[in-house]
Amino acid sequence: VQLQASGGGLVQPGGSLRLSCAASRTLFSASFMGWYRQTPGKQRDMVATVTSRGITDYAASVKGRFTVSRDNAKNTVYLQMNSLRPEDTANYYCYSSYGLGYWGQGTQVTVSS
Repeated sequence: VQLQASGGGLVQPGGSLRLSCAASRTLFSASFMGWYRQTPGKQRDMVATVTSRGITDYAASVKGRFTVSRDNAKNTVYLQMNSLRPEDTANYYCYSSYGLGYWGQGTQVTVSS
């Protein structure tokens, strides 16, 4: 039972990154999976979610720039992030709603010139 996030890094403003979250089959079967982000001293906020049926939801701040998707054959959820801004800098966490909820380890995204 695990979530493994990857794909973070340093990118210039306006650039792109793709985050991946590889899940165990059990966690991937959850009603929804999603990406959340957190900066030091602040709460963890929802970025994007995708249900088992592929219905997506986005935070207003990322709508039109980020795209969440899932590959059911690979038990993987992706977050394509385009037009990145310095305010997108955060630690990004993968989440599965299975059971009481599971969090993956964070992957740091830094947007800076």
